Amino acid sequence: MTTTMQGPRRGPKNGPGEARPKAVTSLGDRLFAALTLGASLIILAALAGVFVFLFIKGAPGFTQAADVYGPRATDFLGYVAPLLGGTVIAAIIALIIAVPLAWGIALVISHYAPKYIAVPVAYLVDLLAAVPSVVFGLWGVIVLAPKMVPIFEFLNKYLGWIPIFAGDPNTGDISSSGRTLVTAGVVLAIMILPIITAITREVFSRTPRLNQEAALALGATRWEMMRLTVFPYGRSGMVSATMLGLGRALGETMAVAMVLSLGAWTDFRLLLPGNSSIAANIASKYKERSDELLSVLIATGLVLFLLTFLVNFAARWIVDRSERKMASA
Repeated sequence: MTTTMQGPRRGPKNGPGEARPKAVTSLGDRLFAALTLGASLIILAALAGVFVFLFIKGAPGFTQAADVYGPRATDFLGYVAPLLGGTVIAAIIALIIAVPLAWGIALVISHYAPKYIAVPVAYLVDLLAAVPSVVFGLWGVIVLAPKMVPIFEFLNKYLGWIPIFAGDPNTGDISSSGRTLVTAGVVLAIMILPIITAITREVFSRTPRLNQEAALALGATRWEMMRLTVFPYGRSGMVSATMLGLGRALGETMAVAMVLSLGAWTDFRLLLPGNSSIAANIASKYKERSDELLSVLIATGLVLFLLTFLVNFAARWIVDRSERKMASA
């Protein structure tokens, strides 16, 4: 009996002028790709529509008469600059308070706390996101603002030499109601806390287990393991969560409008009343509007839209840059 030795079968070779066979895709894959493409185009079209509406309706607001902008401003820049400053400062205060707390809570839930504690705490933090902003605003006005007055008095007494904690330049007084940008920032911090915590917790929990065990096997302490494996792996997610919380803080309306005693923000003294933000100003003046003031309010909305767009664009750039660094390391 003779046996024939056969080598491994080889597929047909494509010549230099022959086309390579196309990958076979199912009907479901093509439908899913079409649906996702359509959804992304709808989102882009919606954003473009919002921008076009704000630009067309708000364009007259850039060149209104001086009396339309109110007693403290004579042009649009003088009108929107204090509101933009109040918006940014309240959001920064919220980030300073919320980000360390959110990262710490996420780290405890994902790596430190036992499951019977981590699961209820995670649920409680997530439930904060379901509380309406009006409730936060009422709590900020009725409960938080009076409690903040002694803190403001302490800061003004011992740190008043710092401009941001100084009182009125004429009387030296500070807010007696507690309705300042600092109070609004605390309320915003509580509102964005569940957003940042949930995303950061999910990123921390997805850190490869082998990386963590390898760091511990090499003699790293628990904190060193977190610093060397968890934080570098989740850096882009931490930045994304922070920027998402910043976007929520910049656009919050009702809570800020209820907490602040509306006025014109003119300097960096945070303990004085009379501050506002763009969103809160629109909400408070929309009902008593004239056609001229309406165009001004829409123009300020366009400024807020562009600000949030730039924040999200910067966040995307930071995340991509971080991911490229991690890939090349």
